[in-house]
Amino acid sequence: MSSSLNLDLLKRLCETPGVPGHEGRVRALITEEIKGLFDVVETDPMGSLLCRRDAGKKAKDAPRIMLLCHMDEIGFLVSHITEAGFIHVQPVGGFDPRNLFSRRVLVCTEQRDLKGVMNPGGKPIHISSPEDRKKVPEVGDFVIDLGLGPRTADHVKIGDYVVMDEPFIEIGDKVVSKALDNRVACWLGIEAMRALGKKGRGAEIHVAFTCQEEVGLRGARTAAYKIKPDIGIGVDVTLSCDTPGVPEQSRTTRQGDGFGLHVRDSSFIADTALVAEFEALALRKKIPYQRTMLAAGGQDGAAAQQAAAGARAIGIVVGTRYIHTVTEMIHKSDLEAARDILTAYLAEF
Repeated sequence: MSSSLNLDLLKRLCETPGVPGHEGRVRALITEEIKGLFDVVETDPMGSLLCRRDAGKKAKDAPRIMLLCHMDEIGFLVSHITEAGFIHVQPVGGFDPRNLFSRRVLVCTEQRDLKGVMNPGGKPIHISSPEDRKKVPEVGDFVIDLGLGPRTADHVKIGDYVVMDEPFIEIGDKVVSKALDNRVACWLGIEAMRALGKKGRGAEIHVAFTCQEEVGLRGARTAAYKIKPDIGIGVDVTLSCDTPGVPEQSRTTRQGDGFGLHVRDSSFIADTALVAEFEALALRKKIPYQRTMLAAGGQDGAAAQQAAAGARAIGIVVGTRYIHTVTEMIHKSDLEAARDILTAYLAEF
């Protein structure tokens, strides 16, 4: 593990299961981790963890700054169990079915977590025709087998949730895991505040660890409406398509070139003055960065921008290869740069 990056925390965050509407375990981990960092910590009715550090007593008209870091990962909810014990699921979050073949999964129940395997229904290679092998199943064609046969229904209920079962690993200059989207942001929200120390007391700082982002920024909308920030910073991952088979103009970010200064996606357009502010700060502090835009997709910064009477908003993102798979990959130096720019920005107040 890197000495300058608390990768043990990132590992624990990534390996803790939590899909939209079922973020409780992740919330509990964060609650334990942030002790002493905030003045007020509360859980809102939707399940987002709202953390506030008050401005110093001498600060007048302190701006309200909000970091939005969603806790949920893409996953599934159990929708049906056959008499033979096969589990059918519905996705919560976006999956490409080409990445779901022959996966190990964890079915999370109230009593315990059960290991299983996910495969599409249909014939295996030995008895399938060439035409069969050309078909790409839909997400709804995949089933989960726990090896329990008809006893499966004794252990699993409709609505239990499912996550991929893969470990966090370090390879070269990178880390690889499921759920880097968006436990990276949870890590950044914690570690930026830790690095901030006693600085930044000229602002009221809110870090919202939000729920249900992967199904429509739901937790961020309610949290931002409650907090009504002056400045909203959506902290997230973004695409890093600097890989074979993708045109250069579509790569979004290049790994190792620094944090992403998120200018636009289909959910919001960043405040131009904030973009200039962050860019000038990054240049002054010699923190590597790259401007980023997405043609599609959204993030929690949009909810902050549109809450109540509105807010100035921007995104700070980390480029991620193979996003929405179990092999999500980030560059350690990009993670470090994202932490450093958030800390530097908050310290300006």
